[in-house]
Amino acid sequence: MKLLIDGMGGDNAPFDIVKGAVRAAKEIEDKILIIGREDEILDCLNKENWTGENIEVINATEVINNDESPAMAVRKKKDSSISKGMKLLKEGAADCFISGGSTGALLSAGLFTLGRIKGVKRPAIASFFPRLDNDLPLLLIDCGANVESKPEYIQQNGIMGSIFIEKVLGIKNPSVALLNVGAEDEKGDDLHKEAFQLLSKSNINFKGNIEGRDVIFGSIDVVATDGFSGNIFLKTSEGTALALLKAIKDKLTETKTSKLGALMVYKKLKGLKKDFDYKEAGGAPILGLKGPVLKIHGSSDDFAIYNALLKAADYVKADVSHEIEKAIENFSGKEAVDGE
Repeated sequence: MKLLIDGMGGDNAPFDIVKGAVRAAKEIEDKILIIGREDEILDCLNKENWTGENIEVINATEVINNDESPAMAVRKKKDSSISKGMKLLKEGAADCFISGGSTGALLSAGLFTLGRIKGVKRPAIASFFPRLDNDLPLLLIDCGANVESKPEYIQQNGIMGSIFIEKVLGIKNPSVALLNVGAEDEKGDDLHKEAFQLLSKSNINFKGNIEGRDVIFGSIDVVATDGFSGNIFLKTSEGTALALLKAIKDKLTETKTSKLGALMVYKKLKGLKKDFDYKEAGGAPILGLKGPVLKIHGSSDDFAIYNALLKAADYVKADVSHEIEKAIENFSGKEAVDGE
């Protein structure tokens, strides 16, 4: 398997990308392809004293920055790591593409180069989210691909998320809920009321609405939402969790007595931090594209890169894109399969 990663995508590129790739390459037999400015990446590999054989560097001279118009940059910068990386994925020279670069550029390149799965109206970013009293995480979709949404987009998010969670985590007949301002069926604005009706008619295990405060406590496997709400929910939850963990740490280290208590609960706190740390999750798949594309945080360090590469193989093996295509084709709901 060939795992392609954007060497120029992210705040700490290319150094942390290379460092994480080297760490992963020592544990897996898969080929890791790093695409980006060859001289910079090779310099980083030399600093890591890399002498192995399962890392290959592919030169791409241009970089798409976050402040550029995504669609314009993808069209203009043909030799960027994102544009060229997506082309290699389409040609079969790589089995998946991982990037911490511009989300907009990654989506644009995916649409222009790979295209959407037939019947999928809008690709969506999915992300794992921890839940209490369950070792398996839930899946939140969409996390920011489409900040302007339509009811049928949210419906398809539920369908795609259901397929992904079943194929990757092995959860049979996963439960799906709609993120909303209340749990009652009639809650929400027109967008979410209509999305509720469409999800109710879908051939998935739809359980109705769920409020944001109940997501982490519930037994729901997939939470479907629009990209605007999903992105705010995810980032607010991440920030709140990290702030609470920091506050607990500060309190437990204020005095000598509290420090002794901290030692007793250290392992538990470390495990809790791990549950809420995005670095542990690997990449967030962009579902609906004709190929495995994973988005990672722009602030990903080498550990996050390492995890993304190790977990990417499971996504590729699950052949999620093909499974989504079959499900969308077979879906018999309210004209949700017609492309735009």
